[in-house]
Amino acid sequence: MKFTINREKLLVPLQLACGVVEKRQTAPVLSNLLLVLEEGHLVITGTDQELEMTVRIPDVSVEEAGEVTVPARKLMDICKSLPDGADMRAELNGNRVSVDSGRFSSHLATLPVTDFPDIEPGDHNLSVSLTTGELTRLLARTSFAMAQQDVRFFFNGVLLDVQGSRIRFVATNGQRLATSYVEKEDLGQHQFIIPRKAVGELGRILGDDEDEVVQLNFTANHMQVERGDVILITKLIDATYPDYTRAIPNGGDKVVMADRQLLKEALSRTAILSNELYRNVRLMLLTGKLDLHANNPQQEEAEETLNVEYEGDSLEIGFNVSYLIETLSAMKGATVRLTLSDPTGACLLEDLEEPESLFVISPMVI
Repeated sequence: MKFTINREKLLVPLQLACGVVEKRQTAPVLSNLLLVLEEGHLVITGTDQELEMTVRIPDVSVEEAGEVTVPARKLMDICKSLPDGADMRAELNGNRVSVDSGRFSSHLATLPVTDFPDIEPGDHNLSVSLTTGELTRLLARTSFAMAQQDVRFFFNGVLLDVQGSRIRFVATNGQRLATSYVEKEDLGQHQFIIPRKAVGELGRILGDDEDEVVQLNFTANHMQVERGDVILITKLIDATYPDYTRAIPNGGDKVVMADRQLLKEALSRTAILSNELYRNVRLMLLTGKLDLHANNPQQEEAEETLNVEYEGDSLEIGFNVSYLIETLSAMKGATVRLTLSDPTGACLLEDLEEPESLFVISPMVI
């Protein structure tokens, strides 16, 4: 195996493939990347056995085809350390790969290609086509609400819920929920839970062209994502997602209209003196205004009053301030509508400029 490639051409594919490689592995070969060199192109693959990223680099100067596995982080660090515009030459000699550029030379250890695992998703039974813009929006509106290392492992990911022509993403940790959808052709009824790590990697492979089509292919146990020269394969979470529609409140009689940015900034200031463990903030709703108040065990406190559109009975309710800020940050419109009922009822948040997205936050005891 022998080839030459420009540093800039190699760096981004390396970063994508290395993104799925864990620092601590159960098998040494999982710390490596698989390089497959064929006539005119190089294919790089990284995996952790649950998730696999493959990137094809076209128009590579190939002197001798072949395949090898090399340490992922070391190869990427070498590539990053070289100056812009540098050419890299790689050649397999026995059980080592030499990587040279200018006056720099190095030799990397290899491991057998036969030891490198391959995820085989099988034939897909559903194919979903989304533009980069649509997929970016769906992820941005929902992924922040995923759980982290929850024992209810179905919460550690994003639900893709297909109901006829509506493709909906849902994420929740049991205390907050975010959902957004797009309309497509009728695809029947399906549900898949995409793991947290795969959700993050999916966001990384999306390009800047919002009209570029991304293909999501599903089998019973895997999702395969194709975007140009990049293929992402992940195992799906094998579980039944709870009925998220039951968590969406209805019938709330207290409707508040607020400037989204001003509310987010006020919450951010108030949060500075909130309890660092519980992150609670108290909201007092009065006619025409919303009072925010936070305190902590050090007897420190902060408060701020916002002008809002509201006419009705007063209400005092508590929330995790981080949940409020992150939800408002996921929105893009100028005005947010908050619908509440009582101190124990969840809050429904809606972006008036994007009715296909909605958010729910459960209250805290104050």
